[in-house]
Amino acid sequence: MTNTHKFIKLKFEFRDESSLISRSEEFLSLIKKRRTVREFSSRPVPESVIANAIEIAGSAPSGANMQPWHFVAVSCEHVKKQIRKAAEIEERKLYEHRASEEWLDALAPLGTDANKPFLETAPWLIIVFAQKYTLDEHGKKRKHYYTPESVGIATGFLIAALHHAGLATLTHTPSPMNFLRKLLGRPEQEKPFLLLVAGYPADNTTVPDIDKKSVEELISWRK
Repeated sequence: MTNTHKFIKLKFEFRDESSLISRSEEFLSLIKKRRTVREFSSRPVPESVIANAIEIAGSAPSGANMQPWHFVAVSCEHVKKQIRKAAEIEERKLYEHRASEEWLDALAPLGTDANKPFLETAPWLIIVFAQKYTLDEHGKKRKHYYTPESVGIATGFLIAALHHAGLATLTHTPSPMNFLRKLLGRPEQEKPFLLLVAGYPADNTTVPDIDKKSVEELISWRK
């Protein structure tokens, strides 16, 4: 089949080996300082920072370039209060009925519970939606491919971008999350993927003393 789609020349900056190594080391040093926090300051964060981070997320690769995502950035105090109220209802059900003892034991070292004050305190909530399909101008469905994988990659870009800008984040996944679609007026074909809390950490914030896997545990080489 003849490819009739337009292609353009790749803009790529080649770097020497020493530059590759130093840049990778700099980013590694930066990203290793990233920690999930659960205590946020109400200190305002410029809207442009959030917009830039979301644009970075939107540059992520996706299946067939369908870009099956949408981001809702919430700073409205009333909406944040509604989200907290709905999320805590689901969280209480989780901690009291849905979660197994094994699950609760796994959560215990992180100090989590059903109370989510950060959903009101933090200046920004970014709700990531996964789009199962889109509708064309005639209302016909256009299927998306590899949606969970694509949205997961975009979310990773978003978290890294916010950390690089100097903000703290928290990934929050109340289960189920359909209340977010209803509260935020999103269409039926969108499914809440993740709620990302973003802002500055509160003064004297503490985090669990945990370890990450070593690079030796992460990699299997086949040279």
